[in-house]
Amino acid sequence: MSADLTQLGQQSPLPASPEAAVLERVPNPQAGHLYLARFAAPEFTSLCPVTGQPDFAHLVIDYAPGDWLIESKSLKLYLGAFRNHGAFHEDCTVAIARRIVEVAQPLWLRIGGYWYPRGGIPIDVFYQTGPAPEGLWVPEQGVPAYRGR
Repeated sequence: MSADLTQLGQQSPLPASPEAAVLERVPNPQAGHLYLARFAAPEFTSLCPVTGQPDFAHLVIDYAPGDWLIESKSLKLYLGAFRNHGAFHEDCTVAIARRIVEVAQPLWLRIGGYWYPRGGIPIDVFYQTGPAPEGLWVPEQGVPAYRGR
């Protein structure tokens, strides 16, 4: 385990904003082997930047780790920091993906942001860093199109 971790095993308050959140990584003990890791956050929340009303999403983050793994407690705190953050669905989804890529430098990443309706219209946002590496098993994300999810 990395000595640089500041949150794992510690009492860690929810960061005030996504920018203030510390997203941490740990060495990948299976570096050199191609595999997929998945984080699901079915209760993600943020705020509408116009009305200040809460927005809700089911996020599914798939990545093929390289030399680093995302430390899950820091990811939980990072995602929780969006609770009082005003941003459009597209911005939240893509910003999360880009931050993970910046920190962990995965071989590949994709995120599905399955947002609940705002104004009667569900908005689903998808982002990936490029084609999946050949030979990587990438299962379906398993979140159906909106029908009262």
